[in-house]
Amino acid sequence: MSAEPEFVAARFLPEGEGFLVEPLGGGLINRTWLVSPAASPRFVLQRLNTRVFAHPGRITVNLCRIQGRVKQGRSGLGEHWPDLVAPRAGGDAFIDAEGGYWRAQRYLEGSRVLERIATERQALEVGRVLGTFHAALGEIDCTELEDTLPDFHIAPAYLARLDAVRASAGAADPSVRQALDFVEARRDFVPVLERAKAAGRLALRIIHGDPKLANILFDRDGERALTLIDLDTVKPGLVHYDIGDCLRSCCNRSGESSDDPGAARFDLALCEAILRGYLAAAGDMLTAEDRDHLYDAIRLIPLELGIRFLADHLAGDAYFRVESRGQNLRRARVQFRLVECIEADETAIRRIVAAPSPSMETGEG
Repeated sequence: MSAEPEFVAARFLPEGEGFLVEPLGGGLINRTWLVSPAASPRFVLQRLNTRVFAHPGRITVNLCRIQGRVKQGRSGLGEHWPDLVAPRAGGDAFIDAEGGYWRAQRYLEGSRVLERIATERQALEVGRVLGTFHAALGEIDCTELEDTLPDFHIAPAYLARLDAVRASAGAADPSVRQALDFVEARRDFVPVLERAKAAGRLALRIIHGDPKLANILFDRDGERALTLIDLDTVKPGLVHYDIGDCLRSCCNRSGESSDDPGAARFDLALCEAILRGYLAAAGDMLTAEDRDHLYDAIRLIPLELGIRFLADHLAGDAYFRVESRGQNLRRARVQFRLVECIEADETAIRRIVAAPSPSMETGEG
């Protein structure tokens, strides 16, 4: 059993200073708290899930290297960057007696997370801040960063995991059987990005790894995106992973944990606005091959996540936290419904990604 957050929070403050601790966010992997001291600035405390991040020290190394680059750059991200907060005893993280790995980062006052995108301007801002992130880190040599999560977003590896747990899960109920058939019908599509990468058609860049809407901070009014948070998965990868994941998250107004998978829809208008914002900020860094594979990424990433949810359901919910048995299966069905919508909108999505990059003025709405 790892230490309590109150015990750890005190290690990041001057000795004897009072504080309050309250849960923050609803992440499925790490546990997060907001710490409000009596005198010191507020900060975000996280206990990293070492079952997922087997080498959490690599995350800290990456954050330190990226933070230095962002602070020196002109992207505007530096002003709102969630700087690391050092423990009182020194270093960049606190490790408790049971081996629990804790880190703290600056809480950005006056910021908020959106539950849903309500306006076109917000969608443009989501795309702009992700594009700005990619462009700002685009000159970093990928060899400078550690791989915090090997095989993350490598879709064929997730499919292999599903095959393994499927073989040992025994007879499946009809809903599981239907989900498995959905994946089977798209098996040949799953390696599309990895094949292009192996052939040298797509190049590695620095990516966020998890740019869902909950990891984008807006200003208090919800009008301007400030930065991306939850940087544990920042690593070398394909920008396509980020673009696909961002659209998967933002263009489904019903949310990924909806109790009614049939209600999931891929909002094409939000997709277009987000891509306009992204291309205004980072379109110039994309090659023709990059653009050619954008539709594939938009289709693949919800399929990939659905495969992950489905495999975790069959494995007994060992990876993603659930409130009840069957939640990961419902999550998988939501993602598969998005895939169906994206496939139906293929012509429109390909038209959007083929359009010339708009100006930054247009991208900011």
